[in-house]
Amino acid sequence: MIFEDFPDFKPNLTPREIFELGSFGGSYFRPIYSSITEQKYENIHKNYEFLDNIPDNYLVSEFYDTTINKYKVFVGTSLDMWEEKGWIKRFHPYGWVHWYCDFYQGKRCQDDRRQIERWKNLAGENGRFRKMLISLIKKKNGKWDDTKISPKIRQTLQHWGYVLTEDDFDKSV
Repeated sequence: MIFEDFPDFKPNLTPREIFELGSFGGSYFRPIYSSITEQKYENIHKNYEFLDNIPDNYLVSEFYDTTINKYKVFVGTSLDMWEEKGWIKRFHPYGWVHWYCDFYQGKRCQDDRRQIERWKNLAGENGRFRKMLISLIKKKNGKWDDTKISPKIRQTLQHWGYVLTEDDFDKSV
């Protein structure tokens, strides 16, 4: 994917792919109360046609179900913690993927640069989780697609719209 207005933002999964692969234990768009906006939210996923026909248990489950996740692991923290850290802004009370859904549709907002920097720091070419995964694979003399090597980091990267590719792995050698 290429975003002409932000060419250094290079996720390799669309928002639909993030959810289709199995992410957030199926609970990302569950009903929430945002302490940032002091409002309740539900059915936000219905704002995105590209999420049509994805089963509800992949989007709005009240409970986190690790069997939904591609790598069958639990990763992440609570919405309360994200709000306390200042990572959630009023524009997108669900967080980064909520922002990414809007951005992917072409909507731009004043939070774009901050969110893209967060992505770059985690999953970008020099992102800490991406580099950590590559280092672990190399340390174990593994292959780039050996999903037994750090399923938690792989799941986290998937939540951020990135899956390691052979080309990305080879470039890091």
